[in-house]
Amino acid sequence: MVALLQRNSCIFKLLGLCLLFCCLVEIPAVEARIRHYKWEVKYEYKSPDCFKKLVITINGGTPGPTILAQQGDTVVVELKNSLLTENVAIHWHGIRQIGTPWSDGAEGVTQCPILPGDTFKYQFVVDRPGTYLYHAHYGMQREAGLYGSIRVALPEGESEPFLYDYDRSIILNDWYHRSTYEHAVGLSSNPFVWVGEPQSLLIQGKGRFNCSSIATPSLEPGVCNTSSPDCSPYAVTVVPGKTYRLRIASLTALSALSFQIEGHNLTVVEADGHYVEPFVVKNLFIYSGETYSVLIKADQDPSRNYWITTNIVSRNPTTTTQNVTTTTPPGLAFLNYYPNHPRRSPPTVPPVGPAWNDVQPRLNQSLAIKAHRDFIHTPPQTPDRVIVFLNTQNQINGNRRWSVNNVSFTLPHTPYLIALQQNLTDAFDQTPPPEGYDFVNYDIYKVANNSNATTSDGIYRLQFNTTVDIILQNANTMNANNSETHPWHLHGHDFWVLGYGEGKFDINNDPKKYNLVNPIMKNTVPVHPYGWTALRFRADNPGVWAFHCHIESHFYMGMGVVFAEGIDRLGNLPSSIMGCGETKGVTHRP
Repeated sequence: MVALLQRNSCIFKLLGLCLLFCCLVEIPAVEARIRHYKWEVKYEYKSPDCFKKLVITINGGTPGPTILAQQGDTVVVELKNSLLTENVAIHWHGIRQIGTPWSDGAEGVTQCPILPGDTFKYQFVVDRPGTYLYHAHYGMQREAGLYGSIRVALPEGESEPFLYDYDRSIILNDWYHRSTYEHAVGLSSNPFVWVGEPQSLLIQGKGRFNCSSIATPSLEPGVCNTSSPDCSPYAVTVVPGKTYRLRIASLTALSALSFQIEGHNLTVVEADGHYVEPFVVKNLFIYSGETYSVLIKADQDPSRNYWITTNIVSRNPTTTTQNVTTTTPPGLAFLNYYPNHPRRSPPTVPPVGPAWNDVQPRLNQSLAIKAHRDFIHTPPQTPDRVIVFLNTQNQINGNRRWSVNNVSFTLPHTPYLIALQQNLTDAFDQTPPPEGYDFVNYDIYKVANNSNATTSDGIYRLQFNTTVDIILQNANTMNANNSETHPWHLHGHDFWVLGYGEGKFDINNDPKKYNLVNPIMKNTVPVHPYGWTALRFRADNPGVWAFHCHIESHFYMGMGVVFAEGIDRLGNLPSSIMGCGETKGVTHRP
């Protein structure tokens, strides 16, 4: 008995020493890791769709490297700008940047651009699992190839509410042969020159342009080469009988897309980092800035490969210039059943996508997306503030612009985050933009009277920790009988999608139809032609956050706003984000 007591006493002393040691060295229960990346951004000649042009690459590739991390990890990206004559900035799309608003990567909003030859360090925590993106956020550089995937896994030992064997990331894109400078000049010109429909659709950076359609190939020898390895069809290799999680993301510059795999159903299980109550589709409609996870079962005839296709929806995919009409071909890739050769073409013709102008199936998919029953984040039942944004096309001083409540957004020379934190009141317009429009008299089905349109860099200041409702109202463009789809993306937050509707939003009756039970949370959402979309979010992330249409040309032409909240809760800002506008001379010295 005495021996037993002595032995237990030793054990207790040993445990006490262990506890003391753990407290002194602060050993965490689960240690988060630091994921370090060193990237060089530069221009290179590439042929993603067989047509050679200058492309912005990261470490020589486009799409850029996939960031792989676990929830809670810190991601550090040291970005060297080797574009020689261009600035750059990268936005981490879907990462909320809690505590690091200066790493959001929105030039003019949260940082000065990275100058040629400079290296800038982005550092942030990936606090949620899910499928996210990164892409250029300076000018219209995103459409030049500067983009990639972020995949955040659950911590070890945790599991998701669905089962699969393997994981793949696929970025969808549209592709232009003209440079972003040519597009920007045309959009800013009087007369206005529209960018037109894309020449190709890319699947994971690969497409196929019809080289024979070049009018004078002898004047451009070697510019289009179908044997280029850059444009060999992308192949997703699968093992028969296995289940695959495909993380589908869109970073199109203009196009809304339909994604389908010949002979296979797609089960939607995740949207923008949030679990979805599963539902099955043949065609996945996806808008620029959105991410989805779908499950597919490799349960078809394993002796052949199958088509993976994308098609343009919501826009007529044809362009007529100088009496020549061209149509954007579908994006094509292979679902490669092992052990077939990954470049073995399927024995069938590619499936035809849905009609581009059929709105109802797209609206039905939007309405079908609900939060998974075991992962419902119940929204606040009432808002503290309601802001209605009317999307219109306007003519301002002879230039074609997009506007919100008849105000077309412009970026200031001094980033808002710095101006607000340092009280630089001359850096931007202190007059707040309007929070609504003439609900009674405005006819969303007619070309607008543009007499009141103006430009501004004013912002919306939100009281910290309040609940804000945003109503996105679509209307007619400057072309009769035409309304476009706009995917809106919010930086720094996820929002609850409370509802969609057709026609003009009824502020008295439509809120009674909101889904307050199991709404999905997202960071990007479409507003459909002649329709409205209602969002709700908490202004609980100190910083300055862009909210804008994710179509490159539309944001460039003014379709966006900026929210500021909790600025007084921020400490000193890193000097590395300064050096432009009223912060000239305050620069980072590595």
